[in-house]
Amino acid sequence: MVSRLNVIALGAALFAGSHCFAEPVFVTNEMSGDLTVLDGVKHTLIATIPLGKRPRGIRVSPDGKLLYVALSGSPIAGPGVDESTLPPPDKAADGIGVVDIAARKVVRTLKGVSDPEQLALSPDGGRLYVASEDGGAAVVFDTGSGKILASLPVGAEPEGVAVSPNGHVAYVTSESEGTVSVIDARSNKVLKQFKVGQRPRSVVFAPDGARAYVTGENDASVSIVDARKHEVIQKITLEGEGIRPMGVGISPNGQMLYVATGRAGKLVALDTKTFKTRWSVPVGQRPWGVAVSPNGARVYTANGPSNDVAVVDTRTHTVIEKIAVGNRPWGVTSSSQNSIPLSGEFR
Repeated sequence: MVSRLNVIALGAALFAGSHCFAEPVFVTNEMSGDLTVLDGVKHTLIATIPLGKRPRGIRVSPDGKLLYVALSGSPIAGPGVDESTLPPPDKAADGIGVVDIAARKVVRTLKGVSDPEQLALSPDGGRLYVASEDGGAAVVFDTGSGKILASLPVGAEPEGVAVSPNGHVAYVTSESEGTVSVIDARSNKVLKQFKVGQRPRSVVFAPDGARAYVTGENDASVSIVDARKHEVIQKITLEGEGIRPMGVGISPNGQMLYVATGRAGKLVALDTKTFKTRWSVPVGQRPWGVAVSPNGARVYTANGPSNDVAVVDTRTHTVIEKIAVGNRPWGVTSSSQNSIPLSGEFR
């Protein structure tokens, strides 16, 4: 138990000086171009860090020292928008911002990716997998050198990215084609593509790596994937008016799946044994990103139009706090998201 507590403590003590706090939570704000840092225990604002244009996907390095943030100079274009009416993209703004958490600033930008959206790190932090939305590719970076190791076709409008717990494969979704591409981490080649729901937004692996879960926005679906065979074994439909599954998170013990439902404004909790809805709770306007605390006691949702983050207590199934952040929060992550879970985890 001591070693597990030390793992959590390591992720908690991230800021130098007077701002040492437990369970930091990081939020990207797409329109204000900055990062909000929250204390996940006190639910207070710690810092606001300038990032660049359209920060969206975000990941913490395994050692808890760095954040990787997708930055894009492409103009925002919602469903049905005529892109010919939009201003030209600022390609110079595209890249992956690397934030030194202790220094509270962007210290480096990885270049060579066009309109990045979501991203994921290998378990050792050595490789970064990025969805290049307008390039139709998954771009693989060596985080040490910053060099691109591969750029792989994965279908139009790639978005969701996740790496298996053992680091052997990465999954990348294609919104337009309704597929997941399986990337072999050793060869940097696409092993397989398989169909999921319509307009797949996000993907998460179970902690043991046996399953993966993919949200489908346009058919209100969650696809359950055999992550060894890389094939869908079941697809469920979430019931309710306006349900648009977006971000997805999983409890550290793998027993609960948390889905942000976009326009429906709810967080839905699914039992991963029965795939029945255990509970749901209104969290705010168009929740997108989802993060789970290291002991599973809280879930955070980034609520775009309401410019806040909801803190959901998974014991009482209630929103216990709403925290004002920047303009159009998009992504949210906990610093200790990849830590070993504490015993006595809440469901």
